[in-house]
Amino acid sequence: MTRFPSGTAFELYDSLDSTSLEAKRRAEKSMAEPRWFVALKQTAGYGRRGRDWKQRTGDFAGTLLFRPDGPVEHRGQLSFIVALTLAFTLDEFIDAERIQLKWPNDVLLGGAKCAGILLENLDDYLAIGIGVNIVNAPGGLEYKTARMMDFTDAPPEPAQLCARLDHHFWTLYREWRATGFPSIKNRWTDRAVGIGTEITVRLPNETLSGTFNGIDDNGALILRSGAGKRIITAGEVFFGPRR
Repeated sequence: MTRFPSGTAFELYDSLDSTSLEAKRRAEKSMAEPRWFVALKQTAGYGRRGRDWKQRTGDFAGTLLFRPDGPVEHRGQLSFIVALTLAFTLDEFIDAERIQLKWPNDVLLGGAKCAGILLENLDDYLAIGIGVNIVNAPGGLEYKTARMMDFTDAPPEPAQLCARLDHHFWTLYREWRATGFPSIKNRWTDRAVGIGTEITVRLPNETLSGTFNGIDDNGALILRSGAGKRIITAGEVFFGPRR
């Protein structure tokens, strides 16, 4: 069994239907220790709202399964920890000025999406799914995409990337457990794109436009417009006025 210095177990597969589905299967068996599942190829990978996640061999697809400490209602804050984890990891390979964070859980590289995050509550467990474009920048989407290999001469292998993700995640997780969300929030805000600008937020039943005024102490987006202030806990953000 391979383990990272944190003690977290690591399993690498040539192919899986989905690392997140594998995490669900293990949660049903009451797995005792934190564990990463990484696949070089996924046949049924998915992201938010069940959307397909396009992956080629060489890209990163991984899920961390563990039992988080603290109240269940605070688990949403972990998405900001994971976003920072990705930013700090990519900093090791790419100029940090090229890397930005987009609410709620995207990582941008050169202004285009390079990585995505999916948190799934599984009773006592939390599954953190992460996808990173290392060699492939999928087309045909409603947003621009980027890949790491266009920004570095030495893009990492998936296992190498996972080792650095594991290091940064547990460092930030321990900080969060010791001091709470404020320092995580401040560091996320420092790297966030679009704060102070006009954005459009697509919700299930409406579309809103206004100024992005940052996030509150729970990580919700603060939107200000002529209609007043709205606190948004989930939605899709687009930069610029309503389309």
